[in-house]
Amino acid sequence: MLGSELIGNVVPYNAFGGHRHNPEIRQNLRRASGADVRLSFTPVLVPAARGILATSSGTLIDGVDQARIDEVYREAYGDETFIEVLTDGRLPRTNDVLGSNRTQIAVGIDERAGRLIAISALDNLGKGTAGAAIQSANLALGLEESLALPLNGVAP
Repeated sequence: MLGSELIGNVVPYNAFGGHRHNPEIRQNLRRASGADVRLSFTPVLVPAARGILATSSGTLIDGVDQARIDEVYREAYGDETFIEVLTDGRLPRTNDVLGSNRTQIAVGIDERAGRLIAISALDNLGKGTAGAAIQSANLALGLEESLALPLNGVAP
């Protein structure tokens, strides 16, 4: 993970199911869906100081179309201050959330594979554990959720 080894390089790590966050991801997906979830997760290091771009997919249930997916995501995240669900073909970009506590999400269907694809971008230093701790403390203390958390990033 040395800078000299990463510059100009893209490197997978903790591949083949070995990532430490697999259990908590599965746990939360199980809570959200009510079903046991099988997961494949391989993070990739890129030559950037901060930011995560994640592409996740899942088996699409028969009869679910893009309109239903859009509806579910609007219901789940429509009122969330720090989550922006992108539509109209826009895709998440790490530069758009850099320096903020925001997450961008785009969701669509890969018709050929019969899979739902969710793509998200966040600044792991802003929206990471530190940002989550401040956000949680704000809520626990009855303060405005966004207090001391940046909505705007450092790039336009």
